[in-house]
Amino acid sequence: MRDFLAQVAARTPTPGGGGAAAVTTALAAGLAAMAARFSAAQLPAAAGLAGRADQLRDRATALADQDAAAYRAVLSAHRLPPAGDGSERRERIATALHQATATPVEIAEIAAQVAGLAADVAAQGNPNLRGDAAVAAYLAAAAAHGAAALVRINTARGDLPRGLSGELSGRAAGAVAAAQAAAGRASAAAQADAG
Repeated sequence: MRDFLAQVAARTPTPGGGGAAAVTTALAAGLAAMAARFSAAQLPAAAGLAGRADQLRDRATALADQDAAAYRAVLSAHRLPPAGDGSERRERIATALHQATATPVEIAEIAAQVAGLAADVAAQGNPNLRGDAAVAAYLAAAAAHGAAALVRINTARGDLPRGLSGELSGRAAGAVAAAQAAAGRASAAAQADAG
């Protein structure tokens, strides 16, 4: 963990916001899995929820590396010298930017799934782990917001076809809405204990 945090803080282009959002999603999934595993007595689906959270954690972890590679490809494409009419360079930039935008879309979508799973555990699981499940939902919602911000930035550049930009932006916005709603459900469950 210290090495990763040092890499994030270093004066290097990666890991950056996308990697941080992916790792935050993975951390949230780990918390949700732990809370689910402690909820077998209260929640019949606890084992399945924990297993699903583990799968989401593994995918989010892989997306941290994928995001770094995608961003490096964008930087590399921008460094290409313009040749001829510049169409090859523009195409390489668009291809790299597509991947660099699709990756945070997937991070946001996974974060939304993690938030939903965590909210279910917060509402129906072991009351002693309700706070952990709620934190998982909050982290996942924050990761979805962060990843969606990267999507908005990338699509605003104008290097992607308009239809593709709209699709990716719409998916990211949908993930944020779902994650935010799940975090709200988790918050209500946690506050029910406090009140």
